[in-house]
Amino acid sequence: MTLTASSLSELPAIASQILTYAGNERIFLFHGDMGAGKTTLIKSLCEALGVAGSVTSPTFAIVNEYAGTNAKIYHFDFYRLKNQTEALDMGAEEYFYSGNYCFIEWAEKIPDMLPHHYISISIEVLNDEKRKISVEKI
Repeated sequence: MTLTASSLSELPAIASQILTYAGNERIFLFHGDMGAGKTTLIKSLCEALGVAGSVTSPTFAIVNEYAGTNAKIYHFDFYRLKNQTEALDMGAEEYFYSGNYCFIEWAEKIPDMLPHHYISISIEVLNDEKRKISVEKI
């Protein structure tokens, strides 16, 4: 599935489409350059899942936990990891197999730890406002 966001105001509808497409899948991997909008899209996904509080990037904390209407949501940012062992040491696999939503930025830092099934979301910057969002079930 390929979607185009021409403005931030379109993200709530796009988030709903992604969640509908995902069905029962709970693991989402986000790909894109720094500043492409991964965290911004994750904020919209969290809002669609009923998160009422602030959603921020867990760049330094590595993982943030949010309470949705009917589910817990874990938001990972592995950008600062030096190696996969750091993710293992923090118990990342336990989160991945918990049955809760896991939104993972910079998943390429932990290639050997990824579940076999997930939703891959790639964000490509087309211009200052416009993004191409490719969503695929793996």
